[in-house]
Amino acid sequence: MVLLLISGLDILQEEIAILEQIYNEARIDPTRHDIQYEVVWLPILDPAVPWTDGKQKQFESLQATMPWYSVSHPSIIDPAAIKFVKEEWNFGEKTILVVLDPQVKVMSPNALHMMWIWGSAAFPFTIAREEALWKEESWRLELLVDGIDPTIVQWMSEDKYICVYGGEDTEWIRKFTSVLHAVGNAAGIPLEMVYVGKSNPKERVRKNITAITAANMSHCWQDLTLVWYFWVRIESMWHSKNQLHKTVDNDPIMQEIMTLLSYDGSDDGWAILSRGSGGDLVRAKGSTFVTCLTEFSSWEKQVKETGFLPALKQHLMELHSPHHCNRLVLPGAAANAPERVVCSECGRAMEKFIMYQCCDE
Repeated sequence: MVLLLISGLDILQEEIAILEQIYNEARIDPTRHDIQYEVVWLPILDPAVPWTDGKQKQFESLQATMPWYSVSHPSIIDPAAIKFVKEEWNFGEKTILVVLDPQVKVMSPNALHMMWIWGSAAFPFTIAREEALWKEESWRLELLVDGIDPTIVQWMSEDKYICVYGGEDTEWIRKFTSVLHAVGNAAGIPLEMVYVGKSNPKERVRKNITAITAANMSHCWQDLTLVWYFWVRIESMWHSKNQLHKTVDNDPIMQEIMTLLSYDGSDDGWAILSRGSGGDLVRAKGSTFVTCLTEFSSWEKQVKETGFLPALKQHLMELHSPHHCNRLVLPGAAANAPERVVCSECGRAMEKFIMYQCCDE
């Protein structure tokens, strides 16, 4: 089986790094001898745009970072093939992963989202395999962090309480981590926390990671590639479920995915708390979570009766307000929108997103 990695020369370094990790793991894992595929990079460029020394260096640099096969040069790809890839496989600006079987039949026009979610376990990357994998899944912490951080997997095996939290508000992060540590100590529970930042992590997330590490507020990922990977997996889950025609009305996992993406689309913090490898996840927006924790004395007695997570969930439900303003931001293209828009400050191509908003205020 052959996986065609199709991109421009602007393929993300994060995509290469994570795909390389998955590619290498499939080759060294003795339990995966039945998983046999090769990856071939096809850089698709506009044949009308002149080739330059700068592009040659960029191509050679990218090629050198990839452990898989690659065409020897973009110029050998026929213009008719480029047209086919764009029209038949819907290649635009985003990287895609086309799966071909040994008879060169297309098994998937884009298996990249499956690769991000399940890695090589998604082999042979068919829709039937995708549906089968989802049937085995439930909304649990392991699904959120699978393949990202072995430290969290270790915490789960030790049956610890684990909090995954995100956002960019530094003051909220300080307040939240402080009060959660205090409540954890008061309740006598083994607690760990990990900061997952925000999708498309930039300088603000990096500064937060530095501040969190310096003050020993919680565990966090120093490598922003892991932050990127956490969020691209969530987005991939949305695309996968959407492709299978799942909605918040007929799929509870889709509802949780949408909630998490709406948290990321807001300016506020948020948190999810779980215990061990169990499936009970308690979540809330940042301000509600802090209020709940600061009122711990009012539900502390309930902890002794029902347990920490059920008591926390109950109090969060009591604090829940029907008033909301949620934003869901997803990568994509809108009808009649320009294919390419450059930044007015730096001149680089801007990323394209679609935003959905629901405000009752």
